[in-house]
Amino acid sequence: MKLLTILRKANRAIALAVGMVLLGCAAFVLLDIVSRQLGSSFGGTDEISGYVMAIATSWGMAYTMLELGHVRIDLLRSRSAPLGRCLFDLFAMLVLSGTAVVIALRSWPVLERSLKNSSMANTPLETPLALVQGPWFAGWVWFAVMACLTTLAALALIVQGRFDEAETAIGAFAEQDTVQ
Repeated sequence: MKLLTILRKANRAIALAVGMVLLGCAAFVLLDIVSRQLGSSFGGTDEISGYVMAIATSWGMAYTMLELGHVRIDLLRSRSAPLGRCLFDLFAMLVLSGTAVVIALRSWPVLERSLKNSSMANTPLETPLALVQGPWFAGWVWFAVMACLTTLAALALIVQGRFDEAETAIGAFAEQDTVQ
């Protein structure tokens, strides 16, 4: 399905960008470690790396979903016919989409409060929290939108009887399938 191809391309580009940010963060931490050996320190690398990890996690969820990387127990699914497998997959996607939407909705009040109060981190860096929570919130919204769009695309494939394509889009693959 064309929509899923577009979503995968967009998420691969985002994953590369997030990977570059993680690489930059690792380099920053490494430089701080080296500078400590020389009697100096940037300070705050633990705080900054924590922020980067939170942002990377929220943005990485959509990529992981589209690459079928989320863990799922498929004991019943693996013993089902194609339609049954698709229905299990669709149920899993509905639950995942619902969870992502709830997290995105619950994340907004956190960011809104930080914006309203001009909240700063209670750390020596005194980081404006909205600078961190904005991208973090956007990542959760992106994941929720991707999960809902993927679920709708898979539902369309199932309704059309295109079970193999639906399984490719939202299926769970047993460990032995991924090893081969």
